[in-house]
Amino acid sequence: MPETDIHEDGPEESLFEAPPMAEQERMVEAILFASAEPVSLREFLGRLPHGSEPAQALELLKKRYEGRGVRVVKVGEAWAIRTAADLGFLMRHEVEETRKLSRAAIETLAIVAYHQPVTRAEIEEIRGVSVSRGTIDQLLELDWIKLGRRKMSPGRPVTFVVTPAFLDHFGLESARDLPGLKELRAAGLLDNRPPPGAPGEAEEDTDQSEMFEE
Repeated sequence: MPETDIHEDGPEESLFEAPPMAEQERMVEAILFASAEPVSLREFLGRLPHGSEPAQALELLKKRYEGRGVRVVKVGEAWAIRTAADLGFLMRHEVEETRKLSRAAIETLAIVAYHQPVTRAEIEEIRGVSVSRGTIDQLLELDWIKLGRRKMSPGRPVTFVVTPAFLDHFGLESARDLPGLKELRAAGLLDNRPPPGAPGEAEEDTDQSEMFEE
């Protein structure tokens, strides 16, 4: 039986050919459709046939879904199928579940989103009042913030950053897509109330808000 020549100056060829790109699109579509959570490229590579190119298949699938009722979107470093933003109102009856967050929790979440990675002391400095452990625990429980790297400063304090679940909930690819001040005011998420610590302003967890809904 003749031996197979192996060329030292070139890469070894795979024994199996990757499926056609159209078939790879179908495969990533099936995985996204069946997954409740965003799927990373690493996960795709581990599940698709050897030699597949999920990144290219995802970009092609994303274009294919443009203008449809659902979209293929990037969430952080992962991918998901989500309802088109302009049709979200149709899902309200099925998925609406009000989550009441205190004013302190909303302010803390906003500070983490816009200033991450940020320590608890930095959050308190920006807010002007202390942050209770309950506020942090609530946001951790919602999986909207998580612990980041420790800062290279005295005491090596931990930092907080937003999570992929936060980005996914608000339809953001990354924290860079957060709205600016004008957009926040237009959405009613900012007002002209007195800054924290001013007369009549409760220091912690006394005001309830329904601005965050799921």
